[in-house]
Formats: sequence, C-alpha cells, structure tokens
Amino acid sequence: MAIRLKKSTNREISNINKPEKELTIWIHQAKGRNNRGIITSRHRGGGHKQLYRLVDFHRNKLKMPAKVLSVEYDPNRNAHIALIRYIDGEKRYILQPRGLTVGSTIISDIEAPIQSGNALPLRNIPLGTEVHNVEFQPGAGGKLARAAGAFVEILAKEGDKVTVRLPSKEIRMISRNCWATIGQVGRSEYYNLILGKAGRRRWLGKRPSVRGSVMNPVDHPHGGGEGRAPIGRVRPVTPWGRPALGHPTRKSKKYSSELIIRKRKN
Repeated sequence: MAIRLKKSTNREISNINKPEKELTIWIHQAKGRNNRGIITSRHRGGGHKQLYRLVDFHRNKLKMPAKVLSVEYDPNRNAHIALIRYIDGEKRYILQPRGLTVGSTIISDIEAPIQSGNALPLRNIPLGTEVHNVEFQPGAGGKLARAAGAFVEILAKEGDKVTVRLPSKEIRMISRNCWATIGQVGRSEYYNLILGKAGRRRWLGKRPSVRGSVMNPVDHPHGGGEGRAPIGRVRPVTPWGRPALGHPTRKSKKYSSELIIRKRKN
C-alpha cells in the first residue's frame, strides 16, 4: 500500500537557492490559448512565475565524462534535474535518474558502461535493462519516459528494430540506432503526493473544472433539468457535442501504427 504524502521530502535536492543562470530562459505562459488567444485547452491559467530550465535531452556530447554538481527542483516537470559539468567546463541540465547523486560521474558514448545516467544506443544495451529519455527517431532527442518514475524496458532485438515496453504498457518497435539513458527517472514518490488544498493546485497553473451536469443548457449539452438529471444522451459529450467516452481520437493511418505490437488499451 502506497503512503500518501502531504509534503514532498526532497531529500535528494542540493542546498541551492537559484538555478544556473546560463541554462534558464523566460518563456511565455500560453495559459491554454493558441496564437489567436482562443482557449484550446481549458482549465489552465495563472500559477507562479517560472524560469524554464534548458534540459539536455539529446546527450550528444560524446566520449567526455561529466560530474554531477547538484540535484535541483524543476518547476516545469515532476522529476528532478541534475546539473552536470563536463571536463571542458561546459554545464548542462539532465533528468536525474534514480540513484544518481552529487559527485557521480556519467558519460555519453557508444560503448559506455551500463550504469545509471550513462547514455548509449539501444543496440548496445542488454535485454531487460530499464532506460529512460528514449529517442523516437535517431538524433531527435529523448521523447519517451521523461516523467518522474518512468522507464522503458528493452524486451527484444531483431534486425534494425528493438522491441520495448513503454510506461503505458504499450509494446512497440523502435530503431536500434535511437539513444537512451540507463536507469529509471527519479522521484517516483511524486505520485503519492497530496496537494492538500485548492490554492496549491492554482500555484501549478491549474484552474477549477466544473461538471457539465451542473451547468445550464446554454453552457453544456449535459446541463438543465429539475434537480439531478441524467445526461439524456447515448454517451457523454464535450461542451461542443463531440463524444467524450469510447470514441477513438487517434488517426488510424498514422505512420507509426505498424510498429505497435500491443496497444496500451485492449
């Protein structure tokens, strides 16, 4: 049974008040709106100001060891990040794998040792290894398994493809030339955290969500009626009348469909 936490312990975080200035930028908060100011993703807005940390998802500085200087909190993601410094003096942020501590040494190389934090191609990683920050296309940078506690398991190798199991339990094939980082993303206890109050949710930029059944008919198809009324439709719908339950939204002719062995939903 998981223990619910009201407050994050953050034992791994180093005692640093400010992030590395050269690795931060200011980005505009979209607040769920598109370029015309139209809300395309509801229930977003407000929240605390945040500097974006430039995280290295490519890990393309090869054959050059780097030392972990600190483990820091990142307000833009639920995982922690680690500040590393290469032997040539360059500093970068990476996702902190589980077990990576201050003072550890990591490297990105084709023949790198199989230890937490090292990056290398999938073709050189043994079967059964847990990896994260996995590339979807060679050279495009890590896209898969970047959230707290996430990992991808390598199941098989055949030809130029590697079969992996994603955090969603989907089993698919990826090019053997894609790079990945050894280990599981740290801070897996994040999902046991209880926010505790509505205000803490607003700090994260999440606004209240109201059920359609308590709205008026002019505002939502589920609204109206005297007292508690049923939906009155075959299936629930969005405020704009599109099916909200049991209706496929993924394009059937997507280029990667043939690479999926088992879908994440039966």
